[in-house]
Amino acid sequence: MTVRLAAPADAFVVGGLLFDFNTEFASPTPSAADFGDRFATLLTRPDVLVVLAEDPATGDATGFGYLTLRPTPYGDGPLAQLEELYVVPPLRDRGIGTALLTRAVAEVEQRGAIEVHINVDEVDTDTRRFYERHGFSNIQPGEDFRMLCYLRELT
Repeated sequence: MTVRLAAPADAFVVGGLLFDFNTEFASPTPSAADFGDRFATLLTRPDVLVVLAEDPATGDATGFGYLTLRPTPYGDGPLAQLEELYVVPPLRDRGIGTALLTRAVAEVEQRGAIEVHINVDEVDTDTRRFYERHGFSNIQPGEDFRMLCYLRELT
């Protein structure tokens, strides 16, 4: 397995993976083509990066991580948000997710990021355990309560 940064030419591969991810969990989703069109633009931005795992023998994509960077007054570097991390279902538990996460963290560190944020559904205990195993926590140092994420969709 190889993990590399995706380029605009990979937009439709990444879009297809994101569509598959949403479909797997029965989430409302744009089409794979719509995602591909959006990633074609997103992958040209300096505040967006995608790490892409591939099978070196076939060149087939096996997973991806999508991150955004945003400025913060709390430090001299940006905050990174891991927006999505996905591994093709039959290939899970083979280290692909770990390789993607490791490369993603290294890439945002190189860009000066001071933190990585990840939102995970409370009921998704396997995913929460995965991130915790890699040093992520939903409790800030010195505190004894969990952090929560709130959202509100805008029209």
